[in-house]
Amino acid sequence: MASANRRRDRKRHVQQELFGTGGKRKGAGRKPKGARAGAPHKERPEIRANQALHIVLRVVSAVGSLRRREMYKAVREATIVAAVRERIRIVQISLQRNHVHLLVEAKNKEALARGMQGFQISAARNINTVLGDDKYRRRRGSVFVDRYHLVVITSPTQARRVLSYVMNNWRKHAEDQHGIARTWLVDPYSSAISFPDWMELEGKAFMWPMRDTYEPLFVRRPACWLLREGWKLVGSISAREIPSRPSRPSRPIA
Repeated sequence: MASANRRRDRKRHVQQELFGTGGKRKGAGRKPKGARAGAPHKERPEIRANQALHIVLRVVSAVGSLRRREMYKAVREATIVAAVRERIRIVQISLQRNHVHLLVEAKNKEALARGMQGFQISAARNINTVLGDDKYRRRRGSVFVDRYHLVVITSPTQARRVLSYVMNNWRKHAEDQHGIARTWLVDPYSSAISFPDWMELEGKAFMWPMRDTYEPLFVRRPACWLLREGWKLVGSISAREIPSRPSRPSRPIA
């Protein structure tokens, strides 16, 4: 009899441990990668072809600064791959020390997901090759932190602000205040050299002087009205602007 009571007590104890009273367990769910999380793991919004998309990709600290020539070339190759595959259209891009800003177009949510996945895989492979011990031993490990942050641009005001924000982001981070960068009008670690509508270019037939060996990041002319013409309703964009936050996202971006 005593043995049977002990068996019932043990069974009751196991059941209490396995089956709680319900509700979300503290600490449950997918954990973010790295010291700083990316965007919250919520369902992405629906995407339409006439919308512009502002995307922020953060890199892990082990990668170091992206504002180095070899890193620039690694990301540039990824922009070419994205253009060839045509799942997304990268309209503008800028490389900051620990993150990448992109202005992108995609026909729907599935195209965006596949296009961004391809871009990130290509960029990560190239960056890990740069960081390898030699050309035969590529670095292993993550390059980007968790998932990317996405803001859908839906108005001319947002479009004008985000164009300035992406292309002039180096001024926000004071990258234009040191050394030879003080002589630059546009950020060479961005696609700003390819933007034909700068205020400073009005009435002029030439672009900024760049060294002969400079290879611009590969971007496409925008297809959506917001990035092609709509933003002009709000006002011109100067290459000397120090941008403020371009929109009201769900969490801070930089």
